[in-house]
Amino acid sequence: MALDFNKYAKEGNTFIKAYAKEMNLGDDTEKAGRIFSAIMHALREIITPHESLQLVAQMPMFMKAVYVNGWTLKKEKPKVRRMEEFVELVREKDGVAAVNDFGYEDELAERYIDITFIHLRRYISLGEMEDIRDGLPKELKSMIYTNLMF
Repeated sequence: MALDFNKYAKEGNTFIKAYAKEMNLGDDTEKAGRIFSAIMHALREIITPHESLQLVAQMPMFMKAVYVNGWTLKKEKPKVRRMEEFVELVREKDGVAAVNDFGYEDELAERYIDITFIHLRRYISLGEMEDIRDGLPKELKSMIYTNLMF
């Protein structure tokens, strides 16, 4: 089986352009890419490795690459129980660009998180999204719950 890297690049570019537009970032696909990456990396920190592997199995190749980039399994997961803590973890994953990408208010970051899960739902089965949601702390379940039906 030959790998068609051009196909993966085309799919990834189409996705990130649509994602940027939905977040009102215009053509700023670099910013959209940083935001998507930060949210995916924060998500993988709070779900189990088993759930991560099930999630990755359903992702298209371009998303898999983003999700696993720099991934190392850690014995201890960060204690994230509330949305404010998840937003802080997302900002941490975005590094020095976080202030530019997410601003200082949590509402913008939460909006970006919602949009991300809406886009994920287009690729990930309802059952898998429910499995991820079920493993989250009570106050984080709404992060996925409100976006399941899209």
